Amino acid sequence: MTTVILTIDTATPAVSGGVVRLDDDGTITTLAERVTVAPRAHAEQLTPNVLGALADAELTVGDVAAVVVGCGPGPFTGLRVGMASAAAFGHALGVPVHGVCSLDAIGIHTTGEVLVVTDARRREVYWARYREGVRVGGPSVNAPADVPVDAAAVAGSPEHTALFDLPRLEPVYPTPAGLVAAVVDWAGPAPLVPLYLRRPDAKPAAPR
Repeated sequence: MTTVILTIDTATPAVSGGVVRLDDDGTITTLAERVTVAPRAHAEQLTPNVLGALADAELTVGDVAAVVVGCGPGPFTGLRVGMASAAAFGHALGVPVHGVCSLDAIGIHTTGEVLVVTDARRREVYWARYREGVRVGGPSVNAPADVPVDAAAVAGSPEHTALFDLPRLEPVYPTPAGLVAAVVDWAGPAPLVPLYLRRPDAKPAAPR
């Protein structure tokens, strides 16, 4: 028996909607993926990418048995769009929604000691460290100079991996297969919790 899973990630500039088949033996097959690299167009691009991926896979929302969404770390607006959309799909379809660390969806398919970095803006990066695909440090947010570089290679956002004097690996953004592989417990999805890691830029106005 196979399970069709819808994947969503908006934690990076890559607005991703994907469709994955999960077999009983744990085999993960990406059936389709639509990605638009648009750091300020998450709300506009996500739903078309999700529906486009389903169409490419020749499936409908009625075939979806679960939703997996990247919960960051990432910018506030992007995460809200992705997580709210995943929750809406899950509620409308009556299927479970599983949240995962978006950095895990990059690092889980790497081997050796690997640093994964993505854009945190403000001249900072979100980062986590992996050993044979298992997270052993982070996630955290720092200026690149303050990230502990005790790794053999780096993966993630191309313009930010270039800041580290390490060999660069694929993938550069969370993938549908990586998101599904990062799910820890299929039996009981936990409440979705965004990994913001810092306070929002917007602040309430001071009283007059």
